[in-house]
Amino acid sequence: MYHSFPKGEADPVRGEQLQPATPADHLRRLPRRVQLGLAGLAVAVVGIGGATLLGGGDAQAGPPPMPTVVVSQPLQRSIVEWDEYTGRFEASQAVEIRPRVSGQLVGIHFRDGDFVSKGQLLFTVDPRPFVAQLNEARARAAAALTAVALARSEYARAARLVDDEAVSREEVDSLRAALRSAEAGVGAAQAIVQQRALDLEFTRVRAPISGRISDRRIDVGNIVAGNETPLTTIHSLDPIHFTFDGSEALYLKALRARQSGQSGQQVEIKLQDEAGYSWKGQVDFTDNGIDPRSGTMRGRAVVRNPQHFLAAGMFGNMRLTSGAQTNALLVPDGAVRTDQARKIVLVVAPDGTVMARPIQAGPLVNGLRSIKSGLRPNDKVVISGVQFAMPGSKVNVRPGRISPPAPATILPSEAAPASQATLAAR
Repeated sequence: MYHSFPKGEADPVRGEQLQPATPADHLRRLPRRVQLGLAGLAVAVVGIGGATLLGGGDAQAGPPPMPTVVVSQPLQRSIVEWDEYTGRFEASQAVEIRPRVSGQLVGIHFRDGDFVSKGQLLFTVDPRPFVAQLNEARARAAAALTAVALARSEYARAARLVDDEAVSREEVDSLRAALRSAEAGVGAAQAIVQQRALDLEFTRVRAPISGRISDRRIDVGNIVAGNETPLTTIHSLDPIHFTFDGSEALYLKALRARQSGQSGQQVEIKLQDEAGYSWKGQVDFTDNGIDPRSGTMRGRAVVRNPQHFLAAGMFGNMRLTSGAQTNALLVPDGAVRTDQARKIVLVVAPDGTVMARPIQAGPLVNGLRSIKSGLRPNDKVVISGVQFAMPGSKVNVRPGRISPPAPATILPSEAAPASQATLAAR
């Protein structure tokens, strides 16, 4: 507790003469937080008073300047629309080689992975047992021919004596039947000879088609079973097939195009390490029904492969078109905006007012978005500064230019869209 004493009186405890307490003394005796608060209040009062003396008042914000956007008329080009698919290559013909006779394998006449021609010798089964069987069959056929000659002679002799009643008719009929039986025996013996000759021929296993052969599945010296033991496989690779599955919507689109009289469906395919579509072909088959489990239709394209570069099982991205050209308007893809569930582009009226134009967007054409409907060729589309343009507001415009699309430059890392388009050849 602090005490103050009248002026000139002494402190009764210390016996000292005390000076009267000043306001500054009382301020220093206040807590530190109170001193800081009073100092801040004083500064604020001084600031307000100074602003009042200088004639200051509320700041008035001026209207913001109108934004400037770049506009251009859309490009008009003829394009060819493509639909994207994925699939794999398959051999146009695939054959599993098996021996047609049983025996010991004694020869292999190709190198693994070779390209073989139709009729080329591949394997040899030991032919010696089949040579012996053929010789036996030929001997039996010769015996049958001798029996026929004897039966024919006996029948001819009896036929001459029947008129003289030296031989009964029953004996003549018996000899005639014996002759026919002997002739039939000759036919059976000759059939056995043909079968044994075929068995001997089947000991030399030949390529039924031309193509690339796989590795041998069995080595020389092993016993193979007729029509059972797999020896190798052959794939015919020129031409080669590309199989793919398409949605029902894409199938209907292609079907409508064919009904309208458009040309056959052309395909272009690129491999995983290719930037462009370098393989071309034609669709030659679609399945006879849609798979109810996946809702897709299986299709097949034929692709020329003269250098045998493509192999069965390779993965590829394919695009398909009917070849028909359509006129389209092209704008930068960044100029297309999404407004709830619709696509729009912003256009500027002659008085500088921004308007939202609903459109139906088409596929990309080398970075530019094609517009199917909703846009006119003379519209001034906002191509730069879209973020500053609000529908209903006014803007300053600066003319720009949409660069024509360059030739297709699709990087392997880019995800394949559901559909795309290319410029039509002029």
